[in-house]
Amino acid sequence: MKPQSRQMLDPLVVSRLGKLELIARLVVEGFITGLHRSPYHGFSVEFTDHRPYMPGDERKNIDWKLYAKTERFYIKQFEEETNLKAYLLLDASRSMAYGQEGSLPKDRYAVLLAASLAYLLLRQRDGVGLALYSYSLRHYIPPRARMSQMKVLSAALENTVCQGLTRPLPIFRELAERIHRRGLIVVLSDLLTAPEDTLRSLKYFAHHKHEVIVFHILDPAEISLPGRGEVIFHDMETEEFLQTNSWEIKAAYDREVRRLTDDLRARCRESLIDYQLVSTDTPFDKALFAFLEKRRRLG
Repeated sequence: MKPQSRQMLDPLVVSRLGKLELIARLVVEGFITGLHRSPYHGFSVEFTDHRPYMPGDERKNIDWKLYAKTERFYIKQFEEETNLKAYLLLDASRSMAYGQEGSLPKDRYAVLLAASLAYLLLRQRDGVGLALYSYSLRHYIPPRARMSQMKVLSAALENTVCQGLTRPLPIFRELAERIHRRGLIVVLSDLLTAPEDTLRSLKYFAHHKHEVIVFHILDPAEISLPGRGEVIFHDMETEEFLQTNSWEIKAAYDREVRRLTDDLRARCRESLIDYQLVSTDTPFDKALFAFLEKRRRLG
């Protein structure tokens, strides 16, 4: 992958680029460039062939790069539309605002990833919707398969404010009952609630025959406690504080996090739910490729 394409997958680099739509486009284009130069080049993420332009064809489907080479108009011939409807469920609770100095807060990483996933789906002519939740379902956008949907989704994502506690059980139950047609559910959350509640919430969708993929988004310092010295734990949802020394608890802390994430992964697998642990310093291609594998299996 070219260095420039690699940069477009670095969370800190792309977070400084400005408008969310631009960021999503650059991330996805950088990702696709990497796919074409990798063992995974067989993945189709846009179209399969070309045909000559015919009167009545939409001009937006003209391949202008091919025109520059051939001086002839060709239309991108897409694969038959699958009419998949995807729903991005973004956790906007207060704990998602956490981020250590020098790294992206979890909510910003989740927003950038959600926008990139939306852009990738819309390029594939899939419908994309969005739900922002914390203590309640705070915002819901029904799925649409038009590229103009990107502006709607970007506006909602850019205005996301993290507040309140996480209450996924009643919210996911409501959404599972609202979404009648089988679809793809993409959850982006730090999952900082009781593990049993997390699993019960996700199973609502599996029970309704939806496909589910979970991006468990954590700060690197949450995955592995930083070195030695004084540590102050701050629960951003309950405002509780706990002061301790890293050297006293690091080994036990790291072990417990591994146990928790391994358990979530195993129990999600049992329910046919895809689980991806992602830290906020992880390049976006890892998450996008995990998603693309899931999308390919749906046909």
